[in-house]
Amino acid sequence: MTVIQSLIKKFKGRKRLSQIPRIVPKAKELEDKGFFAKGGFDVVFLLLVCVLLTIGVVMMFSASYISAKNSAVTHHDPYFYLKRQAFFAGIGIVAMLIISKINHNFFRKLAPWIFLISLALLVIVLFAPASVEGKEQFKRWLEIPGIKLRFQPSEVAKFGLIIFMAWAFERYQRHLEIRKWTMTFIFFVIVACFAVLVFLEDHLSGAILMLGIGIAMGLLGGIDLKLYAVGFFVAVIAVILVINNPDILPKDYMKERIEFWLVKDYTDTDARYQTNQSLFALGSGGFFGLGLGNSKQKFLYLPEPQNDFIFAIVGEELGFVGCAFIVILFALLVWRGFSIALKARSTFGRLMTMGIVIQVGMQTILNILVVTDMMPNTGISLPFFSYGGSSLVMLLAEMGFVLSVSRSSRISKKH
Repeated sequence: MTVIQSLIKKFKGRKRLSQIPRIVPKAKELEDKGFFAKGGFDVVFLLLVCVLLTIGVVMMFSASYISAKNSAVTHHDPYFYLKRQAFFAGIGIVAMLIISKINHNFFRKLAPWIFLISLALLVIVLFAPASVEGKEQFKRWLEIPGIKLRFQPSEVAKFGLIIFMAWAFERYQRHLEIRKWTMTFIFFVIVACFAVLVFLEDHLSGAILMLGIGIAMGLLGGIDLKLYAVGFFVAVIAVILVINNPDILPKDYMKERIEFWLVKDYTDTDARYQTNQSLFALGSGGFFGLGLGNSKQKFLYLPEPQNDFIFAIVGEELGFVGCAFIVILFALLVWRGFSIALKARSTFGRLMTMGIVIQVGMQTILNILVVTDMMPNTGISLPFFSYGGSSLVMLLAEMGFVLSVSRSSRISKKH
């Protein structure tokens, strides 16, 4: 049975997810089962994560070793990015396996605290951001004192928003039924706060992703579709207004990215340079690609190819076939996550799992749209592929939450 068929079967004759009959009468009955989760986790989901992570690390090394070799920041070590990414991948895998063994209902109790911590970090980073060479204008990083380890609070905040909304929708289902407008307004304010705080970090793509997560969680959690009509209309008007009047944006680089995205000047060597080099890489890859390690654009043509534009190097080296294969892997990951969620034994587990895989799918789509010049360059990473320690550890930890839910999910774990 496909995910679409499962969704149709589950939602037939119902307006919202909260109306799906629960497998157990009360969430507390699940909490009494202990701290550690019982049963085996979903092997298919874990396999998809491992395959994406392995391909991602290999492609990150292939994309980065030239720039690492020629950079004084990396001490001219071609393996600099690989060693760091592998180190954080190891930490992330350990975190994923540990979290997968913990009963996911235990995290229900922590959801409000995770939400408050995420919100606090987003505020703190605005007043005490860590300086990153070449990116001094951005306020995206905090530094852990003593070990000089930087991380992006927005990575924590994405999960904080997901787990809080999963907890809130389960806890306040009846209130949502009775006070639709009031509850919808409260949830909208929460999502807007997260999005605005991330936007103030000069992280436009992060703000867009926050809004997308909030909208998706609202739809899944039970907010009446009719109440989305006004918000959708306002969003469309806002997008049209910004595209036609980019001067209303507060930062010059935001204005330039939209203006040059509209112009499509492929000879531009300034504002569109990175995007144009990305398109050249994708075009030169053709159908089957130039072969692993044979990219030309990573030879200091495409700036920082190991980061947001790594998919361009994937396209150049592995071609359309390789890109299609990777997109299919991401689609299968989202599909398997939904399969786990639809058969979860609690509303909290169901919503949290759906929110996590939707975040991965949404982030992947946005990254590919940017790399292929179908939307302005907003600086969004590709899950499992782009270089970044905090994002990779947080992503793998989220996969651990999905695996934890899968242990109690009524889904076949072997195929």
